[in-house]
Amino acid sequence: MLTALKRKVTDSNIFGYILSFIAGLSLVFAYAPFSVWPIAFVALTLWLILLNNKPIKNVIKLGFFFGLGFFGAGISWVHVSIVNFGGMPLIISLLLMLLLCSYLALYPTLSCYLAARFNKNKRFSPWLFIPFWLFSEYLRSVVLTGFPWLSLGYNQIDSPLAAFAPIIGETGISFIMLMFAVTLMQILTHKALKVHLFIMTILVVVTWVVNQQTWIKPTGKKTKVALIQGNIEQSMRWQPEQEWPTMLKYLDLTRINYGADIIVWPESAIPKLEPLAQEFLDLANRSAALNNAAIITGIQNYNIKTKQYYNGLIVIGKKDNDSPKGQYSYNTHNRYYKHHLLPIGEFVPFGDLLRPLAPFFNLPMSSFSRGAYIQPNIKANGLHVLPLICFEIVFADQLKANFHNDTDLLLTVSNDAWFGDSHGPHQHLEITRMRALEFGRPILRSTNNGVTAVINEQGQVIKQIPQFKEAVLTADINLMSGRTPYSRWGNWTVYLLALLLFMTLKVAIPRQK
Repeated sequence: MLTALKRKVTDSNIFGYILSFIAGLSLVFAYAPFSVWPIAFVALTLWLILLNNKPIKNVIKLGFFFGLGFFGAGISWVHVSIVNFGGMPLIISLLLMLLLCSYLALYPTLSCYLAARFNKNKRFSPWLFIPFWLFSEYLRSVVLTGFPWLSLGYNQIDSPLAAFAPIIGETGISFIMLMFAVTLMQILTHKALKVHLFIMTILVVVTWVVNQQTWIKPTGKKTKVALIQGNIEQSMRWQPEQEWPTMLKYLDLTRINYGADIIVWPESAIPKLEPLAQEFLDLANRSAALNNAAIITGIQNYNIKTKQYYNGLIVIGKKDNDSPKGQYSYNTHNRYYKHHLLPIGEFVPFGDLLRPLAPFFNLPMSSFSRGAYIQPNIKANGLHVLPLICFEIVFADQLKANFHNDTDLLLTVSNDAWFGDSHGPHQHLEITRMRALEFGRPILRSTNNGVTAVINEQGQVIKQIPQFKEAVLTADINLMSGRTPYSRWGNWTVYLLALLLFMTLKVAIPRQK
């Protein structure tokens, strides 16, 4: 009877769907804040064994359940903002999360489908899966403005594979991870054992060689930075009576840290539109210049002529280190406007339809306009700083498009108060670390309530402030020179490798006549 029951469960594939869901769910433990990176290889290898040689109709379902578990656990932090600020019943917020995770699960489903569709026998091919996974992940990064969160390579920031980041980036690390997982799967299932042992040996040797390489070098110069974490309650940030107390808090914390060359306030630190904050900005501008410092702060601007809002960064105080006075003025060109806006949070697709439905679609400051894709680096106290705001740090191509030989520092400011005590802010920090390693430059991460951190050019956290604490982080940073291969070529190298793999497989496995 038990045997008959087991056969029935196996034949119905229910057991396989459950295992696929668990494999996806377990991947979250490879990412921050857990950061147990070997779990990724275990989960991927076991999932590939489950998929191997299955027909198209089965791999589609297995791919979907994997994606549902992966994103359901991995981006559960999104639900925190919906519950706390969305103004929706719990059942509706859970349905929205299910809809979002189901949408994201379509991308691993697509890669599974294509890996079977392009195989000669219309069954899942693990080697074909590699280029199609990269293809589906590319689509995930661009469709509907893109949401490339939880890309595989990020969870390897502390593993030996991190050394590939300056060469082929996080996307390339995803490629290498899948190469390892597929090879290990073939070894465990005794498929062409000698061939796959040879491939595994090559992968290990190449990883060792890459870990010996150095792409950048210190300039011998240092700069001192101070990052202010105000820890302002999200519910208080846009209350009119809290505007001056909030701004004065940042200025007071800054005054006792004027020994720093650059002082950074987080995203939207000034809770007042720029045209209306001129009295305060003039005060801060003169104070910073008098103390030979520059302040970089988040602020929203409103263009009266075009009636457009922008989420931006401005420099207050010294632009050049020999400036005799503060060089801020309203609408100065030494500023940055956010280009990659967060759907719902900063713009609402189909806004006329969705805004009347619930407060979630009418959050404060959810009608921003985009800044240009390519903008000059901002200049602060003589240093060239490449800024990104919040969600933009996920888009390495945007960083590459704005990276120059004279870029001294990378900067990202954020307000992760929306996501409370979840793993979202820790994943955000992990992504930031990868960008520093890819481009070989120190990066400053300034947030309202954590995790504020200074990261060196190797992607290592030098210092950080815990979440939910008002504090100031100060650090001396070594400036670097030189370019990493990834800063020059971006993802093109790994896409060419994936195309080469696909073409090789198509030659080795010709289409059935």
